[in-house]
Formats: sequence, structure tokens, C-alpha cells
Amino acid sequence: MNSVGLVLSLLFAVCAAGIVLGILLPEKHVPAVLAWSGSIAALLALYAAGYVLIYGGVFHFSCWTIPTLGTITILLDRVAAFFLLIAAIVMLASSVFSAAYMKRYAGHYSLVAFNAWYLVLCASIVWILIEEDIFGFLVAWEAMSISSYLLVNFEHRHKGTSNAAYLMLAMSEAGFIAVTLAFLIVATSARSWQFSDLSAAAVTLSPFARWILFLLTFFGFGVKAGLVPVNAWLPKAHPAAPANVSALLSGVILNLGLYGIIRFDFQIMPVMTTGTGLVILATGTVSAIVGILYATTATDLKGVLAHSSIENIGIVTLGLGASVIFSAAGLPLLSGMALIAAFYHMLNHSMYKALLFLGAGSVDEHAGTRDLDHLGGLMRLMPWTAGVFLVGTLAISAVPPFNGFVSEWLTLQTLLRGVEIPSIPLRLVFAVCGAVLALTAALAVTCFVKVFAMGFLGIPRSERVAKASEARTVAIAPLVLLAILCLLLGILPTYVMPALSQDLQPLINPQASESLIPPFFTASQANGQLPASFLQDFHNLGAQSGSGFLPGRGLVVLLRGTEINPVVFAMSPAYALVALALLLAITGILVTRFTRRRSVARRPLWAGGIPRLLPQMTYTATGFSNPVRVVFQAIFRPHIAEGTRHTVAVHFRTAIRREREETHVVDRIFLQPVGASVRSIAVFLAGMHHGKLNAYVTYVLTFLLLVLFVFRAI
Repeated sequence: MNSVGLVLSLLFAVCAAGIVLGILLPEKHVPAVLAWSGSIAALLALYAAGYVLIYGGVFHFSCWTIPTLGTITILLDRVAAFFLLIAAIVMLASSVFSAAYMKRYAGHYSLVAFNAWYLVLCASIVWILIEEDIFGFLVAWEAMSISSYLLVNFEHRHKGTSNAAYLMLAMSEAGFIAVTLAFLIVATSARSWQFSDLSAAAVTLSPFARWILFLLTFFGFGVKAGLVPVNAWLPKAHPAAPANVSALLSGVILNLGLYGIIRFDFQIMPVMTTGTGLVILATGTVSAIVGILYATTATDLKGVLAHSSIENIGIVTLGLGASVIFSAAGLPLLSGMALIAAFYHMLNHSMYKALLFLGAGSVDEHAGTRDLDHLGGLMRLMPWTAGVFLVGTLAISAVPPFNGFVSEWLTLQTLLRGVEIPSIPLRLVFAVCGAVLALTAALAVTCFVKVFAMGFLGIPRSERVAKASEARTVAIAPLVLLAILCLLLGILPTYVMPALSQDLQPLINPQASESLIPPFFTASQANGQLPASFLQDFHNLGAQSGSGFLPGRGLVVLLRGTEINPVVFAMSPAYALVALALLLAITGILVTRFTRRRSVARRPLWAGGIPRLLPQMTYTATGFSNPVRVVFQAIFRPHIAEGTRHTVAVHFRTAIRREREETHVVDRIFLQPVGASVRSIAVFLAGMHHGKLNAYVTYVLTFLLLVLFVFRAI
């Protein structure tokens, strides 16, 4: 066992020791135990992932052999290490944040139980990513699902929390059954439980069987990823969970759903066909637009972030679908670009969504509410929290120079390259998906302008918010770390993309990143790496700036086209940051120079003739998002529920109350019809229980014949 194996062993030992210490020590020390145990485990995971990604190779270790199930095997390759790297960063931030945040629950809920389930969740996340056999993977997946359920249900005395947690568990188990069935079908054909053996057996399956396996795994893992239409649990579970758990759910657990899809449908049983690519592309597009529409109209801060997670995972899935279609069309370079965009956006989403969820936890703790209609004025009351939260909102809104801009921009540009596909119908599909992605990006800006403006600017809209205070330093530190990562990932894409291309081989074509990053730092008129005229034009724009002291190929992301159209797209967030800083500095100097001799006079705010501006008179989050409700009313389809009270023999109304009620579009189109069908089937099956033995024998024979027919088709 090498250093990676030793580190992973220490990781599980630290989690176990943290659980034991949490039980033995007084409850007041449990938050510190959780923070230290979770942070050390995260750092160990970070080391293991970094070692594999930097030095390459694969960590492989056979644990023990179980009769009929085979050998339990641990494998940490570069794909798993990339997911482990993301998980470790989010786990570290969430664990440090917990040191101060969990004290709010002391005396109300069991911190000992929370500590145990939190560390079990952290261990199960790592366990999933290092498993190489079906049995161990499924056991780890179930441990992750159950511990997630218990953590979401932590505040079980709150209304609706238990229902949200139970819904999450029920849907997770449904997805687990679908995935297990797919694994069993492939394992039966391969006569092995090892993932490495399943790939060879997958090619022997019929096209029908491969389609069935794809649908089972894509939507089975898609439940955990929060993809439409199997995402009903996500908008309910995230707001119900504590903030540190919400950060793990959105920044790590959703990625595990994508990991399952990538591991099975891209590696074990590659499904590089146009049909499967269209299913993935359509699912991602619908998830993105549905998620951002409901995020824009929500008023609960964590509810907004939960719906936004659906949107961002939809964008990642959209990139995966585009990659599959490009590969099926014989365009490996574009397929690699789409995968780079998808993995980059997944990394970015985990960073800024963990930042925003932890920030929302600080707001909830110190302001006493998450309702955007009641918040306001927190910029003055919680300046550090507001500052890092602003970075998160800019990043998630895809505003340069932060990380969300790079991956969304690259995803959109990749979709526009769909014009190179020979099939005209597929070109139209890519055009529609590109337009929907552009609309999604615009709505995201609207959504998070609402979030920050209504939450942190203006005046407090309730007395409790007016008494808010800044969070503790230990709670601010992880937010600052995540904010710095959001900036670095935004200004250094020319270093991140080659790393992704290198670390995620053979999934990503290594030439994809090279084609996106011209060697401006090393090219010259003499070596002929780039055409002389092309090189001169971009050197005049400053593309070679920094080559004297910065490593790498350059700071410009650019895709070259033909001689007629030499530049398809180009950008440089690093140079944009420098230009933005210079513009702000010049503006500040000019403003200071021309206003230096002027004095500022403070006068009472005019509020329409009344003594002061009341909170009830200010713009609310509901009012801000109302135009979106009106424009997309066909999707929301609100229902006005009216309640009245009568008197004098029902001749007079004493009270009228009207409430706007909405049924989620996924529930209305998918879940409610499915539920009605299931109830109809249940009624039919109940009628079959009549006690006649001959009929029961007929049922059994019919079912056996059906099973034989299905396996014959497979």
C-alpha cells in the first residue's frame, strides 16, 4: 500500500475517531470535534486526489474476497480523483464553517447524532469514489443516501422538514433500485462484479438492452443529480437541511449523480450514439430553464439556491449531451471541448454554490430569516458576509472575471459549433438549446440581482433583521477561501483547461485544450507555431503580455477557424481583470479629483411627505420577480384559491382570502399523471385478489412467460 492508500486509511480512521469523540465528550465540544474531524478528513482527501492528479497513475488495492460476490476492490483513477478534489474542498469549507454554525442547535437538537451522520456522509462520499466493484459501490451509495436523509431531517421539529427528507429518501431509493437493476443485468452478462470486467461484456449486449441500461442508469443516477423530471426532492430538501449540509448536497452529492452517469454511461458502457446524446442534451436543457425560472420567482434564499442547482446541473448535463452527439458525428475535437466545458462548470458550480449556501446559513443565523421579502440592509450590518456573498452572486450570474462566466461562455460557444454537424435537424436542435442556454443565463442575472439587492441593499424590512450582526471569523474564513477560488478559476482558464484535459484522459481529447489555448507565450515569428499575420494581430492586442514571468501557453482562450474566419471566438478574463482594475482606478482618481473640494451635505430622506421611509413601502423580491411570473405564466399556471367566511345564513361575506397556489411544472406534467396511473394500476391489482386458485396460477405463468421474453430480447 503506497502513500495514497495510507492517506485513505487515515481518512476513514479520522471519521471513526470523530464519531467516538463526539459520543464521549460533552455536547458543547461536539461542534469543534466535527470541525476538526471533517477538516482533517477533507485535507487527507485533498492530498489523495492531488497526488493522483499531479503524478498520474492509478491507486489500486484489493481488500478482501467475499464468497459469490468476488473481491472488494479500491481504485482511485484520475476521473474519480477529480470528483474527490471537488468534494474535499467543499467538505473542508463546510467543516470549518460548522465550528461556529452548529452552536445554534445546542440544547435544541442532538449534536452528537449530527456529528455522527455528518462524518458518515463524508466517509461514504470518499468510499463511493474509490470503489471498483458493484457490491461495494452500492453499499457506499446506500450509506450516502441514508446519512443524507438523516442530516436533512435534523431539524425534524420544523414543519415540512420530515416530509422533505422522506421525499428525498424515497426518490433516492427509486433511483438506487434502477441503478442496481442495470448493474445486475451487466454483471450477469459479464459474470463479474468488477467494473473493469463490465466494459468487455457491455459490447455483447443488444442495442435494445443497451438502451434500457442507459435509461436506467441515466435517470437512476439523475435522481441524485437533480435532473428534470426526477428532481422533485431537491427544492424541498435543500431549504430543510442545515446550511453546512446544503453546501454538501449541492456542491458534492449532486456531483455524485453526475459521477455515476459518467462512470457507467461514458466509461463502463459508452453510449456514444446520437439518440442517447439527444436524451442527455434535452434533459440538460429542460433542467436548466426550469430550474432558473423557479429560482427567479422564489423568495426563500435557500429555495432560490436549490432551484439554481437544478439549473447549473442542467448546464453540465447539456455539455455532456453535446459531447456525445459530437462524438457520434465524428467530431472528436468538439466533443472534447464540450466535456471540458461540462467538467469546468461542475467545478465552478461546486465552488460558488457552497459559498452561497454557507453565506445563506450565516444570514439565517444572524438575521433570523431567509425570506428575501423581509431581509434588506445587510450590507451595513454584515459587511464581510455581504462582500463574499456578492462574489458568489457575480460568479453564479456568469459575470467576468469570475468563474461562472468562463464555463457558461465556453458551453454556449461549443453549442454554436453545432453548425459543423452534417445533419440539419441536429443543427436546429443545437440552435434551440443554445438559445435556451442564453435565456437561462439572462434569467440567472435577473435572479441574483434580486437576491443581492433585496437581501443586502436598501433598508431592513423587519425589526429582527435590523438587529443583525456579523458572523464569527471562523464562519467567514471558509467563505473567503471559496470566493478566492471563484476568482482564480475565473481569471486562469488557460491553466485550468489543460489540467482538465490532462487529468480526465481518455474521456477528453487532449488536443481540445491545445486548440483552445494558442501558444502566444512561446510563439514567435521565427518558430512558425502560428501564422505570422495572425500572431502579429494578437500581439498588438497584448496577447503576449506576461510571457516574461508567467508559465504556460498564454492567457487567451481562442478557437481558430478557417482562413476566411480565422477567429471563431476569443476571450481573456485575466486581461479583462487588468483592464477593469485600470478603469476603476482611473474613475476613482477622476471622481476624487473633481469632488475633492466639494462637501457632502446630509439631509432627511424625502418619503412622499411622511416622516420616514417605511419598510412596507420598499420594493420586495416578490415584486421584483413578478414580470417573470407574468411572461412565463404558461409554465407556472398559477391557481387562485379563495377562502370566504359567511354570516347571517350565508347571505353576507365577513372575510375573503385569496392565495396564489402553483403546482410545479414537473409535478403537473410528469409526477401527477404517473401517480394517477400508479393508483389506477393499484386499484386494478386489488381487484385481482379474489381468492380463485386457478386465476392465481394463470398470473404466475403469465409473469414467467413475460420474464423469459424480456431476457430473450436482452
